[in-house]
Amino acid sequence: MSTSICPCGSGNLLNNCCGHYHAGLPAPDAQALMRSRYSAYVLGLIDYLVATTLTVQQPGLDRQAIADWSAQSTWLGLTVESAEVFGGQPEHAFVTFTARWHDASGEHSHRERSSFVQNGGRWYFIDPTVPLKAGRNDACPCASGQKFKKCCASYVTA
Repeated sequence: MSTSICPCGSGNLLNNCCGHYHAGLPAPDAQALMRSRYSAYVLGLIDYLVATTLTVQQPGLDRQAIADWSAQSTWLGLTVESAEVFGGQPEHAFVTFTARWHDASGEHSHRERSSFVQNGGRWYFIDPTVPLKAGRNDACPCASGQKFKKCCASYVTA
């Protein structure tokens, strides 16, 4: 059992925090998923980062670039500013956070408002770098069974 502190900034032990999610337990909410994804970058858990991205976007991810960024960065911390959860089926959420890291070109800080969707009891990150190829009246790429315009469309453009 690991006695290391979780990189997500919770102050909890990794095995009692994001380690549960890395081992396969679904994150209970979007903020927990976002924190576990930050921890995955710190720990080099590329498979987890891919698996927690919206399924239809996974083939469009650049696994090598993710692995390189993860390995070539010294992760300095995470601050979660807010988590907004929206009702409905499927449930959507925004998490606003700032991640800090250092790499060969210096120290960086990135503030982002990320979108998430819950499907089949799991939360997924909607990656803004991988376009969702759906027309407004097409089936939503999150597999909710709804039209894109009634589901994720309003959350991916925010």
